[in-house]
Amino acid sequence: MKAAEIRQSFLDFFADHNHQIVPSAPVFSNDDPTLMFTNAGMNQFKPFFLGQATPASKRVADSQKCIRVSGKHNDLEEVGHDTYHHTMFEMLGNWSFGDYYKKEAITWAWELLTKCWGIPKNRLYATVFGGDESKGLPADVEAEDLWKECTDIDPAHIKRFGAKDNFWMMGEVGPCGPCSEIHIDLTPDCSGGNLVNSDSPLAIELWNLVFMEFNAEPGGSLRKLPACNVDTGAGLDRIAALLECTKDCRDFTQQISNYDTSLFQPIIQELAQMSGKTYVKGLSKDEASIAMRVCADHLRMVAFSIADGALPSNEGRGYVIRRILRRAIRYGRQLGLMQPFMYKLLPTLNAVMGAAYPELIREKDKIERVMRSEEVAFHKTIDRGISLFEEEAAQLADGVTFPGEVAFKLYDTFGFPIDLTEVMAKEIGHSVDIAGFQACMQAQKERARAARVKVAELAEDKDLHLSPTKFVGYTQLETEAEVEAVLSMGNLRGVVLNTTPFYAEMGGQVGDSGELLCHGKSYKVIDTKKRENVFIHLVNAEEAADIEPGETVVASVDRDRRQQIACHHTATHLLHYALRQVLGSDVHQQGSLVAPDRLRFDFTFGEAVGTERLQQIEDIVNDKIRDNAGVAWFEIAYKDKPDSVLSFFGDKYGEVVRVINTGGAQSGENADHPEFDGYSQELCGGTHVTRTGDLGFFRFLSEGAIAAGVRRVEAVVAKAAQEQVRQEQTLLNEAVEKLHTNSGSLLNHLDTLLAQKKQLERELDEVKQAMASAKSASLLDSVKEINGLPILTAIIPNSSGEELRQLSLALGDKKFQGIAILAAPSSDRVNLLVLVSPEFVKQGWHAGKLIKAIASDLNGGGGGRPDMAQAGAKNVAKLPEVFSNISAYLNK
Repeated sequence: MKAAEIRQSFLDFFADHNHQIVPSAPVFSNDDPTLMFTNAGMNQFKPFFLGQATPASKRVADSQKCIRVSGKHNDLEEVGHDTYHHTMFEMLGNWSFGDYYKKEAITWAWELLTKCWGIPKNRLYATVFGGDESKGLPADVEAEDLWKECTDIDPAHIKRFGAKDNFWMMGEVGPCGPCSEIHIDLTPDCSGGNLVNSDSPLAIELWNLVFMEFNAEPGGSLRKLPACNVDTGAGLDRIAALLECTKDCRDFTQQISNYDTSLFQPIIQELAQMSGKTYVKGLSKDEASIAMRVCADHLRMVAFSIADGALPSNEGRGYVIRRILRRAIRYGRQLGLMQPFMYKLLPTLNAVMGAAYPELIREKDKIERVMRSEEVAFHKTIDRGISLFEEEAAQLADGVTFPGEVAFKLYDTFGFPIDLTEVMAKEIGHSVDIAGFQACMQAQKERARAARVKVAELAEDKDLHLSPTKFVGYTQLETEAEVEAVLSMGNLRGVVLNTTPFYAEMGGQVGDSGELLCHGKSYKVIDTKKRENVFIHLVNAEEAADIEPGETVVASVDRDRRQQIACHHTATHLLHYALRQVLGSDVHQQGSLVAPDRLRFDFTFGEAVGTERLQQIEDIVNDKIRDNAGVAWFEIAYKDKPDSVLSFFGDKYGEVVRVINTGGAQSGENADHPEFDGYSQELCGGTHVTRTGDLGFFRFLSEGAIAAGVRRVEAVVAKAAQEQVRQEQTLLNEAVEKLHTNSGSLLNHLDTLLAQKKQLERELDEVKQAMASAKSASLLDSVKEINGLPILTAIIPNSSGEELRQLSLALGDKKFQGIAILAAPSSDRVNLLVLVSPEFVKQGWHAGKLIKAIASDLNGGGGGRPDMAQAGAKNVAKLPEVFSNISAYLNK
């Protein structure tokens, strides 16, 4: 199958499953400020996931053009140097907006891959979300079980991974949820199972099934969406490589490459003819082949962007397009293409993709004009820029960094994007002084700044140039302060004060919230961050539009929330002490999260802690809580720190450090007379309670591995522990009430119900199989000889595609010999199935080709394997005519 056939068969498959087929959205959206480019098929459906709009259909499918060159999803460095990353690619996707969920998504994906496209089952792996304690998210056991129950995948090929691989997020904010990915083992001997999610070209992801349950909010919290949705994405480029480069999955001895498919080869061959260079297929590392891959990829990204209305410029999205085009022009130089050439490739691109994306044809004159103009302009300066680069590089000794000020001159004078300079430097064995480059950029900004601005833009690559904030929050929760600056941050504003009681997020402890009182109004502080020793109080931009530098405010911390955070922070110290008591002194902290509702603690340990040891640790912590011992803090010179005071995993400390002494005679601030008499002594800058009894009681929530030799626990104390117990008791009470039993008998009752459910499902399957068997027996009586062939034709009204498939299996069980052509019409469409028995397959009959011809005459499409194929069509009225003349289709 070629790429165009794959794309169409995907859309036809989901049309057969009652999905509305919609066109691709543009590669960018002016309505979503969180995205520079459309980076996934779901972007256009974001309002439906958030409950902000109602879709015309709850089931949708399409082929979406996507661009990934910036932000969280950025594949630029791999493009051209490997075989499967791109700046622009096509994402085949199906969606459910509160309709079907995990079972259908998994079942259909498996059916399409293995039955329609014929991908070998023994080469496929499914990954599921293994849970994320930091987000309080459990493992997706439901998806794992569905893979086992609804498909015939090898259970050993189902793997769990963490949030990095199996919790999909559109960006820092927006819809998100656990996902189940389908990977394929491309090793010749099927030995690549351990390569899944290792960025190996021998085990690549084909399809991602995202179960959209949440929305990621600013600040990192997750909010439940109004409904559970399905968002899947399968890379057309990769599937085309799989089917085209392996001869429909029959030969896995060669390295497959997306660039060796019908989507890229016409463009690459045109480049080869232009340049006189030879392209080597597979993962070829020669300079010419890499350059051709980069140019072919970048052509698509730039052309689609311009077609959808974006233009190259020096800012934002336009600058990314300009960067990509100039990157391609420079790679063209490596092919000897010294004059504008990219725009000359557009007719070939249009021939490859214009039918699927008519905007390329509609806007072809504009695309050519813009690209040609950009190429001509850059060619005027590129030679002088390359000369400057080569002159500077010639003076560098091996391993010496390329000067940042020269990189800036290339950027500022000759239009070289910094990443292009980095590529050129890397090719000759040098890195670029990025810090020096950024310093030159900053100096230029400072020269352009005529006066201090009231509202400054906050970005990670920009300095604040503000005085450090004085923090008084260890002893005060409210203070009067002066506004130093107000920073613009999208829909938030960052208020900077000269003095603050708000603790800023650091050291694992979350930032404080509270309020600022000014103008007789209260402005809610959502969170507190810290940069360059400047505390930034985040408030709603619209509400805080009238706060200005120089004004006086009263800064007040949310006392109850701070108390809960302090309880959890002190609890981490008690936990660390108890862990070392039970597991040994080799236990060391590797990270933590201290929040009002829970604590998370990562530590070194080579095996599962186990229930018994967790209970011992929990008992020690609760014993220390009941002792109600003092918690004191004080500052000392780092050089005077006694060995009894713990410091952590490569932290950098200043000359003066803060010690938390837990379990001693003192409590609270003790700057004048510090005592090292506690059982727990740690360096820590966080906030704490003054006595261990304030924690109430301690309870573990979970324990597990996060890396080799690193374990993670989550726990709660104080109000959070109380709420946890209340929730668990409520859940138990509801379960007991609904099942009409008591807590002592609950597990036995559940075991009985599960056994009954399994038995009923087994009986239902038997009934379905019996019905299909009975129907197939009656159909065998209607076999006729047509053109010398045993042909079975049957019209079975109002049957689903799945029911036709079950019927075909039953025919196979009864040793049907011949060709069966089945149709199931409904009011507005018809499902089709063709079955060819093995001996007729050997004679050259092909079910996929036969059904394609029949479906085409019924205004439909489909395909499949030589022995069985399915299709869907829309012209129900013509079905009797087609079936009465079935002999016309029985030609090899």
